[in-house]
Amino acid sequence: MQPLIDHARSFGAQSAERSEEFARLADGQSPQVLFITCSDSRVVPALITGARPGELFELRTAGNVVPPYASRPTGEAATIEYALEVLGVRDVVVCGHSHCGAVGALVRDEDLTAVPAVRDWLAHATTRPEGAADDPAVAEAVQNHVLTQLLRLRSYPGVAERLAADRLRLRGWFYEVHTGTVLAHDAATDTFRGL
Repeated sequence: MQPLIDHARSFGAQSAERSEEFARLADGQSPQVLFITCSDSRVVPALITGARPGELFELRTAGNVVPPYASRPTGEAATIEYALEVLGVRDVVVCGHSHCGAVGALVRDEDLTAVPAVRDWLAHATTRPEGAADDPAVAEAVQNHVLTQLLRLRSYPGVAERLAADRLRLRGWFYEVHTGTVLAHDAATDTFRGL
């Protein structure tokens, strides 16, 4: 923890040098992208995309799960709605990653008794993706999982409305934590290819 505290101190001290940049952030945010990804600490959206503060609106969940749309409010639905209705994002990226513990647990049908909230979240929120259980990277399973989450997004009223009006694009990405490579889903070939 101490290295993080030390960095926060030096970051605050350096902020005075960039006071104009930070002052603009106080006026609000205008991200063009909602970036939905896993809570995994190895996945850092700003590092992957090069985004500066205010350029990405992020939703992070265990396993980058987009839960089914429901009439009762959820934090995920509220984040998606805010991104669309208030911020006016034009793109939504669902980014899965290799070596995902949540997807791996689903594919391998692991016993999650010790983590009941995780077990219940995954059971409620998503189906078991297809993919090789013996692949440590669970690449195929994660890619299939990303496509399922994109389908889920389409069931959200604000998403469906914007897609029909050609005011929103959905993108599926796969990030390899061991190489830093990002693959994007190509609808024409139904494969994930390098950006």
